[in-house]
Amino acid sequence: MKQHLQAWLPIAAIAGVSALGMGMVWAVADAVGWIPNRDSVADSSEAPADSNDSALLALALQTPEQRANALAQMTENPDNPDHHRARYLLAVDRINQGNGGQALPLLENLENDYALLAPYVLLKRGQAQKAASQSDAAIATWQTLVDRHSDQPAAAEALYQLGQTQPEHLDTLLVQFPAHPRSVEVAYQRLVEAPDRPEAKELLLLMTRHGLFHPELIGQVNRLVEDYGPDLTPEDWQAVGFAYWERQVYRGAGSAYTQATPTPQSLYRAARGSQIGGERATAIAAYQRLMVAFPEAPETAEGMLKLSFLVDNSTALSLLDQVIQTFPDRAGEALADKAALLADLGSPEAATQTRQTLLEDYSSTEAAAELRFRNARAAADGGNWSSAVDWAQQVLAENPDSEIAPEAGFWAAKWQERAGQGQAAQATYEQVLASYPESYFAWRSAVALGWEVGDFQTVRTLQPAVALPRQREPLPAGSETLQELYQLGQDQDAWTLWQVEFEEPQTPSVEAQFTDGVMRLGVGDNLDGIFMVSSLSWRDQAEEQAVYETLQTHPAYGQSLYPFPFAEPIARWSAQRQLNPLLVTALIRQESRFEPQIRSGVGATGLMQVMPDTADWIQGQTGIAINRLDDPEDNINLGTWYLDYTHREYSNHSLYAVASYNAGPGNVADWIGRANYVDDDEFVDRIPFPETKGYVKSVFGGYWNYLRLYNPTIAQRLARHQSR
Repeated sequence: MKQHLQAWLPIAAIAGVSALGMGMVWAVADAVGWIPNRDSVADSSEAPADSNDSALLALALQTPEQRANALAQMTENPDNPDHHRARYLLAVDRINQGNGGQALPLLENLENDYALLAPYVLLKRGQAQKAASQSDAAIATWQTLVDRHSDQPAAAEALYQLGQTQPEHLDTLLVQFPAHPRSVEVAYQRLVEAPDRPEAKELLLLMTRHGLFHPELIGQVNRLVEDYGPDLTPEDWQAVGFAYWERQVYRGAGSAYTQATPTPQSLYRAARGSQIGGERATAIAAYQRLMVAFPEAPETAEGMLKLSFLVDNSTALSLLDQVIQTFPDRAGEALADKAALLADLGSPEAATQTRQTLLEDYSSTEAAAELRFRNARAAADGGNWSSAVDWAQQVLAENPDSEIAPEAGFWAAKWQERAGQGQAAQATYEQVLASYPESYFAWRSAVALGWEVGDFQTVRTLQPAVALPRQREPLPAGSETLQELYQLGQDQDAWTLWQVEFEEPQTPSVEAQFTDGVMRLGVGDNLDGIFMVSSLSWRDQAEEQAVYETLQTHPAYGQSLYPFPFAEPIARWSAQRQLNPLLVTALIRQESRFEPQIRSGVGATGLMQVMPDTADWIQGQTGIAINRLDDPEDNINLGTWYLDYTHREYSNHSLYAVASYNAGPGNVADWIGRANYVDDDEFVDRIPFPETKGYVKSVFGGYWNYLRLYNPTIAQRLARHQSR
């Protein structure tokens, strides 16, 4: 069951299932006792405190069934500070449950008392009236919304509803709210119904600019290019290039960006897109154009480094020297590439001198960290523990922010143990755990320190308690209305509003990109949502890094990177298979990013990436009846059975079981048979398949992050450890 994440996945359930795992998961399998009900967490002294504490906002993250009585009590007390919020939330619940008539009294005149959400009160009233078979009243209410709040995005939904019987309202929708998802839907519908309509080009451009979430986007962009390419402006080509780039259609993106207005970004993407698309000559020409047009731009440094792999050795050396001279912040990487090239050319002395320059003059760079750790490994391979520890600790001292620092620190501790320096090893493990708490190596350090977090041989059967946040904190971007909808758990309405408010998706601020990721997760776009949040770490400008560091303390940061979609079936099937539910959750996160419809290039399908032939084999072994591999229930059923099987094959040794899940039992048996390792950490380090080595670290690192974020005992212990 290999992981082959598809380049892009359509939003499979845009109808508003919260993927952040802070709402519906509270209904998760009380019988298995994995996640307690919210009341027990809200009253627990171990639950984290939230700012802006509100009983209503805590209810907002419960299921409609759990909060019904409490909301009803709030609505009966006009003096309750959350009275208006409670009326709105209870009305929405009743509409969603098909009880529009019961919602109407709650919404009566609420727009006058709840000004912040007045447009949405009218919108929901119209929905309630329609559900109660009061069609004329619904139309009148939606018209009132359009008349009173014509500039508010909520009016777009009213225009769409009115347009079902009066098409002229749809024309207004397209003109006034082109970025609204309803406009994208109307544009697509019209293109399907009448592909050759006079305004086809405008509709295609609307989809290209605003329909990045639409499952049929690329087909429409292709048609725009094929039918109207000669008529497109540079601005249009920029939009085309961005759409292709976002969907990882890199060859198309390269061609489109070539025709966009020249900027460092557009020229770089023109070159890089062509390079990834296999068009070497085109890529070389585009990189050279970038160098001439913007010789000092950061994108040019990146382009020159990429270009050095496309040209002859002499030219490559010249390019790398130019980077070293012109871009000091990229000189370390250029020196590392130059040293490797010199070594390949048979100039070991020059390569050694270049590496020495890297360590002396660019000591704090990532390239220097990688070189130090390579030297540490070489020393360890020769049994020189003192030298190995020295090189690894140089990484911690000189490159504390390096991606490789947690690994270097962990292995420094391992080597200290082998050298008989137990006390020093413990101190180094403690340093890794305190300084890099989100890393896989923090978990391995916690294990080495004796924390009860599950080792490779014990983690399977653990059943960690999970306490989710009591309420949401405001996001760093978005209007006051969006913040209110988000905190009320109205993810679909919040996401829809955000599509209109998110004005610079091609060049987002750190705050906007973070908010966009959270919004995507709220509507089930888990793959892109996690990516938007995780890729914030790529920001390299000092001011952006400062904002990013602040955002890492926002509760939604960790919750977005490690969400809880499909918690109920995960908990239930994990309990049936006697598997640690957090381990299963982490494995699903790695396999599919919680996308139930995802399919790999070799046919692996669904949340746990089950291969069809594996599914057939499991059914033959067990008689398990399934309907569809992309059905979450069926997929988790089969996937957990297979994970249980791999555990049984290796006496419940989860390292071997998880590696086998990815690489197959035959390969893992072969690696075990080689016996070229002294402990589990060396086994991981010597896995010959880079994909499987990364997979093992990602799954167990994910498990650790779910544990440290959501298990109160471990979260508190880690906080105390870091404070020391």
